[in-house]
Amino acid sequence: MALLTAEDVLEKKFQVVKFREGYDQVEVDEFLDEVVATVYALQVENSELKDQLEAANRRIAELSSGHPVEVAPAPVVEEPVVAAQPEPAPVAAPSQEDHASATSMLALAQRLHDEYVNDGRAEGERIISEARQRGDEIVREAEGRRDSVLTQLDQDRGLLEEKINELRNFESQYRRSLTDHLQTLLQEVSSEN
Repeated sequence: MALLTAEDVLEKKFQVVKFREGYDQVEVDEFLDEVVATVYALQVENSELKDQLEAANRRIAELSSGHPVEVAPAPVVEEPVVAAQPEPAPVAAPSQEDHASATSMLALAQRLHDEYVNDGRAEGERIISEARQRGDEIVREAEGRRDSVLTQLDQDRGLLEEKINELRNFESQYRRSLTDHLQTLLQEVSSEN
């Protein structure tokens, strides 16, 4: 599995769910910005360590071969001649001490590189773990709210069904009562005639 780059995290898009349930987009965006900054810093640090390691390897090669590695010449700046410069002393061949120093420098650079990489991985795993925990917490909160709303809706529906039954019973009783009253009135009118 390839490691994520800052661009991978920055370009990651999440699917928007219907009815706005799910993660808070602003919170997710802010978190991803933090992740991008962390990943970018780790990449820069890793690149610097690789450069240091390459420089140490070049120095070791230079000391081992006894010939200096060619370096790009510095730009020539003409300065007024003040006095004749003495000849530089001849460079001594690299000693065993130089070789040991270069080897220890390389070992130190490698150890630092490994430490930084391990620290970066540990930090990345910690960030991912925290993000997962926060995501689980958000999901639990959303499910709790959903359950609460559904329970309230069920209670409201039960109350409304009760009220509807009461109104139907009232209507039925009222019709019977009205029918009885009208029949009584009709009988009275019929008996008077």
